Amino acid sequence: MTHSWYCMRSKPNKEEFLYSQLLANAIETFYPRLRVKPVNPRSSKIRPYFPGYLFVNVDLEKIGANTLQWMPGALELVHYGNEPAPVQNELVNAIRNRVEALNAAGANWLAGLKAGDPVRVEAGPFAGYEAIFDVRLPGSERVRVFLNLLGDQMLKLELPAMHIKYGKQPAPPAMGVGSAR
Repeated sequence: MTHSWYCMRSKPNKEEFLYSQLLANAIETFYPRLRVKPVNPRSSKIRPYFPGYLFVNVDLEKIGANTLQWMPGALELVHYGNEPAPVQNELVNAIRNRVEALNAAGANWLAGLKAGDPVRVEAGPFAGYEAIFDVRLPGSERVRVFLNLLGDQMLKLELPAMHIKYGKQPAPPAMGVGSAR
C-alpha cells in the first residue's frame, strides 16, 4: 500500500469540476491555481497554473487507474509508455511552493510599479540586466519591460512577473586608493 503522486489530465476547462469530484471521493488532490487580475472584471480571478492538469496522491493498486479515468471531468493519468507515470514528491512540493510564492507576491508588489520605473531582471537569460518597466500584461502573470542592450536601441521583452525586482541595484563600490580589499 504505497501512495504516489500522479499527474491527471482533465477535459478542457473542467479542472475545477474534476477537482470537486476528486475531493468528493476523498482523493488527495493538488490543483495549482494562480490569482490573476483579469481584463474583464466578470471573468474568473483564479486560473489553473497548468491548464488541463491536476495532481492526485493515490495507491493505484488499491484504487485502480480506471476509477480515476472514468471519473466525470477526467481524461486520463499521464502515462510513460503504458504505465501511469509517478511524480516525485519533491517536484509536487516545489510546484506548491512556487504557486504560493506567485500568489503571495503577485498583485501586491506589481501594483506599485508604474511605466518608466527601473527594474532589475532576476531570472532567465537576461538575469542581471537593468530594465524599464512598461506594463503588466492583462490577464496573466507577465510583464513587459524595455532592456537597453545596444546603445540607443531598446529591446522589448515579455517576462514572468516573478523574474523582475523593483528598483536598481546599487553599483559595487569602486576599488581605489585607500579602500579596503
